[in-house]
Amino acid sequence: MLTGKQKRFLRAQAHHLSPIFQVGKGGVNENMVKQVQEALEARELLKISVLKNCEEDKDSVAAALAEGAHAELVQIIGNTIVLYKESKNHKEIVLP
Repeated sequence: MLTGKQKRFLRAQAHHLSPIFQVGKGGVNENMVKQVQEALEARELLKISVLKNCEEDKDSVAAALAEGAHAELVQIIGNTIVLYKESKNHKEIVLP
């Protein structure tokens, strides 16, 4: 579980990132969760945007992705979700 200080640090780190995944009409599926897991292993921190045509609300999308990828939900801002998961092989982010 992340502390408030760690979440603040990760939000600052994520600020300059652009979303690399988009959740659209199909919502969250197994394939997307698998790709998010792989991306988190490589990057540790990533943004996902929820498109207007997504049938699920952004909170349930964020919960499904975080749970499926075993990641921490850092924040939901607008239609953008920020996820963090410590990498096993490519650890770069050092939490305060």
